[in-house]
Amino acid sequence: MSWKEQRKKWQQQAANWLEIPKDIALDLPKIVLVGNLQVFVENHRGILEYTPELIRIKVSLGELVIRGSDLFLRNILMHEITIEGRVYGVELKE
Repeated sequence: MSWKEQRKKWQQQAANWLEIPKDIALDLPKIVLVGNLQVFVENHRGILEYTPELIRIKVSLGELVIRGSDLFLRNILMHEITIEGRVYGVELKE
């Protein structure tokens, strides 16, 4: 087991023991899809691509790809993004 894997395992155990939400303890993205009209993304690391049909967002696990039509950024804050439009798909690429 590599050092990174050991560290991740220790972080998961500590989060469980301390009852800390895993998205916070492990710096994981939190993605909330509201129907097919809105996507909330927390713990992002920036926007990689932005068009009305495709939005790519960097997250700790790789990148989040949101496909749809008439997509636009409603809100963009340091750790949170709100996307609106017609959402056809959400994919997490490692």
